[in-house]
Amino acid sequence: MLDTLILSRIQFAANISFHILFPTITIALGWLLVYFKIRFDLSQHPVWMRAYRFWVKVFALTFALGVVSGITMSFQFGTNWPGFMETVGNIAGPLLAYEILTAFFLEATMLGIMLFGFNKVPRWLHTLATLLVAVGTTMSAFWILVLNSWMQTPVGFEMRDGVAHATDWFAIIFNPSFPYRFTHMMMASALTVCFLVAGISAYRLYRGDNKKAPRITLKTALFSAALLAPLQAFIGDLHGLNTLEHQPAKIAAMEGIWHTEQGAPLVLFAIPDAETQQNRFAIEIPKLASFILTHDFNGELKGINEFPDAHPPVAPVFYSFRVMVGIGLLMLAVAWWCSLRLYRHGELSQLQYKVLIGMSFSGWIATLAGWYVTEIGRQPYLIHGVLKTRDAVTTVAGEQVALTLIMYLVLYVVLLIAYVRTIFWLAKRAIDVEEYDLSLPGLPERKTPLATTGAEQ
Repeated sequence: MLDTLILSRIQFAANISFHILFPTITIALGWLLVYFKIRFDLSQHPVWMRAYRFWVKVFALTFALGVVSGITMSFQFGTNWPGFMETVGNIAGPLLAYEILTAFFLEATMLGIMLFGFNKVPRWLHTLATLLVAVGTTMSAFWILVLNSWMQTPVGFEMRDGVAHATDWFAIIFNPSFPYRFTHMMMASALTVCFLVAGISAYRLYRGDNKKAPRITLKTALFSAALLAPLQAFIGDLHGLNTLEHQPAKIAAMEGIWHTEQGAPLVLFAIPDAETQQNRFAIEIPKLASFILTHDFNGELKGINEFPDAHPPVAPVFYSFRVMVGIGLLMLAVAWWCSLRLYRHGELSQLQYKVLIGMSFSGWIATLAGWYVTEIGRQPYLIHGVLKTRDAVTTVAGEQVALTLIMYLVLYVVLLIAYVRTIFWLAKRAIDVEEYDLSLPGLPERKTPLATTGAEQ
């Protein structure tokens, strides 16, 4: 018989994996659009409006898919995980409502002006609408990460008859892991957008686009990534130290530490074996894990053996963590490599264009891997130390969950392929169309011959 618990977990994982791809882009892309719009307002140079008008299309497409995919997750709280809201609905419900009231309504109100108000409202109002949409996407992430962080480090509540009741909303909102988790996610979104913008801009230039807009967006994205990548590594280290304090079992799984030890090695790669509780074919650096996590080469790190009934599955957390770190290091290397070349020569090599095109969606891989570390690493709990996952699952037959899971997976694969193809279609279309002088919104557009754009703009 099909296991309802396993299928429900897979279904929610599929839904959130698909959904998170799109907010990861819209959060930071909204702020990049604010930057493009302000640069246009200040300089009156049409290249900034061209950059804005291209990427606002990507934003609109991404925002639409994010909204639609987010709705299905809300339904799953009732259909797949009724025990979640029954136990912590007094806390989760208001936090989700705050997200709707302070973020979604703001985005929905201002998005129309942002997308269709170029020549219909005053320039300052259009810029303000763009700013408020960016604020809305960030506020949405704020509230969602408040709830997720509280599920990782629950505080500010008390249990009455098996139901959680808030006693301190300030403590709930600013729970111990929230500042690190929120900052880490914002940086992840920024790096995702940097490589998306760099990759699509590189694609246009590689295909022979001689306009100035893709050159300036490529430069903006690469230099931003070169600054943000090391900052993300620093924030990730702080986040790891916080996790060690509040969720040591998760750290043990991430580092592949089976038994408590002093001077634990940093395992670069291995094949974790849960049956024998050891790492096969391990490549290690002696004592480095203890030094990173305790700042002491002989520091003690707790192993999986300390949590016999309350530790996550080691292998998926272990591998996901290395994928996240590996992609992050690759982003850092590529950003610095390309930025240095761009600074010295003003353009990239053909090889660098190809590398950037290939890494257009690398931020998605790193983000998903990081979320798998976070969510799988919390198991067997849904609310850490409060509610176990198995106690919140639905009683619906596994066959019914399997049917809807298959439908979701097929739909998501189709939508994801269509999304990526549409973005590259927009890039191809931008290569072929003539430029327009958009420096004076509200006036008739004046065509600029394509042959002169490279020199004159």
